[in-house]
Parts: sequence; structure tokens; C-alpha cells
Amino acid sequence: METCCMRPSSSVSVSCPGLNQVSHSANLTSVGAMKPARLFSARLRTVFEGVGHWALSTRAGLKPSRLLPQQAFPRLLSVGCADLARHQELPGKKPLSEKKLVRLLELEQLACLLLRRHRKRYFVDYRRVLVCGGNGGAGASCFHSEPRKEFGGPDGGDGGNGGHVILRVDPQVKSLSSVLSRYQGISGEDGGSKNCFGRSGAVLYIRVPVGTLVKERGRVVADLSCVGDEYVAALGGAGGKGNRFFLANNNRAPVTCTPGQPGQQRVLQLELKTVAHAGMVGFPNAGKSSLLRAISNARPAVASYPFTTLKPHVGIVHYEGHQQIAVADIPGIIRGAHQNRGLGSAFLRHIERCRFLLFVVDLSQPEPWTQVDDLKYELEMYEKGLSERPHAIIANKIDLPEAQANLSQLQDHLGQEVIVLSALTGENLEQLLLHLKVLYDAYTEAELGQGRQPLRW
Repeated sequence: METCCMRPSSSVSVSCPGLNQVSHSANLTSVGAMKPARLFSARLRTVFEGVGHWALSTRAGLKPSRLLPQQAFPRLLSVGCADLARHQELPGKKPLSEKKLVRLLELEQLACLLLRRHRKRYFVDYRRVLVCGGNGGAGASCFHSEPRKEFGGPDGGDGGNGGHVILRVDPQVKSLSSVLSRYQGISGEDGGSKNCFGRSGAVLYIRVPVGTLVKERGRVVADLSCVGDEYVAALGGAGGKGNRFFLANNNRAPVTCTPGQPGQQRVLQLELKTVAHAGMVGFPNAGKSSLLRAISNARPAVASYPFTTLKPHVGIVHYEGHQQIAVADIPGIIRGAHQNRGLGSAFLRHIERCRFLLFVVDLSQPEPWTQVDDLKYELEMYEKGLSERPHAIIANKIDLPEAQANLSQLQDHLGQEVIVLSALTGENLEQLLLHLKVLYDAYTEAELGQGRQPLRW
């Protein structure tokens, strides 16, 4: 177990995933005074350094029912119960009672719950962000001073450049919920004497999900659709010049120095469009989420009422040869969705990135062929040509009695192949998986024929 050495009056700065930067300053007392407070500060430092990755080592004498579960916190604490017991044995220290030790564990548990609750964020696919680059450091105006050297000359150094603000695609980020409304780049340090240049500000990275569209004043400036893509959102300001920079033959003692330039400021709109190979489109309660759970390991919410799915879910279907096909479950679309009815057009844009579509029809409803016509109409009204993409029609809920009577009528009206299945019982899922592979192979061949690399997961 690691041992944490504390110093008097230290400042603890941590960076939490999902949050940006949180600074916590704790004035820690010396070893000789306030022993319980020292141990309490050490425990709090461990709480913030762990950032939600915790594990308590049980010790004899403590009640197991009051300890946190071991499996919930995979990382060992730097200061555990064994360290507290060792502190008690040191001479000149008043031993802590079991009640105080249990109280410390309860505080840790409370802090952990607060951090985990704060990380629970809703799905966000739109953000308006103000990004400001770091300001440049000012140049210095000073002269060299040395014994027995009267004319040392100017030695003021230049200021450091401000740090850039860069958007970077992170595959672990699934929505824009962790993106804040304002970012300020790190400023450069001022120049110093003895020709010392100021340190440039570090680059500030903003993690965004795959498929983020960057707009400025309604104009698309970047499309971050691949893992590892980066976009410089705001440039840092240039550092100022010190008086050493202005040294010339006609000016041997310049006193002029320039301040650093301010960083660039921009207001950007970030829009997330889910990137997937196939997109399941259908009316509410058509069984899209149940079907995604049946063919992949995704676990979207399933219930017997409309609009159960309120955010897109992506599931991965695995095939031989390590091939993976991403299938997106788009929230239910109703008539008039292109006019912002129901969930509106906010989720229609997630279908734009899907290479081919899967129209899911509730076969138990009367006249199920009208669902296909309405869905294609809504897609065509939202974006011309969207309904003409390669697609397959899936008739779900064949296990219900009323669905058997509607099957023949659906095939007669559509005049094309219909995949009949039941997501609940798993009937005929193999046909869907085979047809999905055929659509994926056709997409891959078309992309390679145009000299582009197909989307891979």
C-alpha cells in the first residue's frame, strides 16, 4: 500500500474525468498539532485524488457492515485503515477511537456518491461554446546588472505564447454533456531578466464524441467524424517582446517592451450526429430497442409505452473475421416530425450519418404499410434523398396473433422483400443478420470504389 507524505500548507489540484478542472486547496497542519485533523486532511486528499476509483482495505476491529463494497472501488486508497492504525501506534499521539475511524469511512462514502452522481449526465447533442485562447505573456524591460560591469546592456526576455484550445475526438465520449459553455486557454508567462523567456501556455484539449459537427455563425467549419480528429477552436496570443529584442546599433539601451497579444475568441455551435452503419427508423413502440438488444450487447430501455428511447443508442453486431457493424437505435418518429413535432427534428439529424436504414414496422397495428410510407415521407421532407438510401423493411412482433393477418397485406402493398421476425422470441433473427451483412458489404464496396475508406468500429 502506498504511503502519502503530506507537507504543511500544500495545495492539491486534481482533474476529474467528465469535469474540467477542479481545484481544492487544503491547508494541512503540522505533524505535532491537531493529529485527527491531519489524518482527516490526508483522507480527504485521497478522496479527491482517487476521483471515484476507490477500494478500502478491511482491518480487524472495524465493522464490515459499515465498509464500502470492495468490487465498487478497484483502486486501493493511498491512506487506508492500515495507515490509520500505524499512526495510532506512534508515541506521543492520541489514538483515534473506532467511532472516529468509522466516521472517516462514512465521509469517504458520501464523497464517492456525490462524485458518481455528478458524473451522471443526460444525453446532449447540441452545445454553444465560447472558446478563448490563452493570452500571451508580456515582455520584460530590464538591464544586466553585474559588479564591475557598468554597461551590461538590455537582457529582458520575451513573454511566452498563449495556449491553443483544440477540439479532439475521443471514442470514450458518447455525448456533449461533458462540454462546458466556456473555455479559457492557459496564458503564457511573462518574460524575465537575464534573457529568460516566459513559458508558453499548455494546449487545452476539449474531448468531443465521434460525429461532432462544428459550426460558426451557421457555417460548418469542421466535421470531426473520425477517431483522433482535431480542430483548433481558438488560437493562443503571441508573447510580447522584451527590450533585448529591440537592441540595435543605433539604440544600445532600449527600454521598449511589448505586451502579449490576447487570445482568439470564438463562439462555436457543436452538433452531434451519431455515426453508425445502420440506423433503425420507426414509430414509437415499434420494438426498435428490443431488436437492438436481441442482436447486440447494447441495453437501451424497453417498456410498453411510447417514447421509451429518448436518446440514440449504438449497438455492435459481430461477424466472422472480426467484422463489426454499428446499428443505431433512433428515437421514435411520428407524423410531422420534420415540423418539429414529437421529439422533433433534433433526432432526425442522427439519421444523416447512417449509411443504410432499417425501417422497423409494428406488424400488429392495422394497415402497417402506411408506417413505411409515413417514415419515408418524414425523411424526405427533412433532407432530400435521405429516404432513397439502401434500406431493409423489418416487420416486427410476428408472435402476436393479429400480426399474422396483416403480413400478406403488407407484402402486397410494398412489393419488396420484408424480413418478418420477433424481437421478443428471437424468431427469424438470422435472416436479419444475413441481410445486414449484405447491406454492409455493398456499402464497403461502394466506398472502396470511390477511393474512400469505409467506416470501421
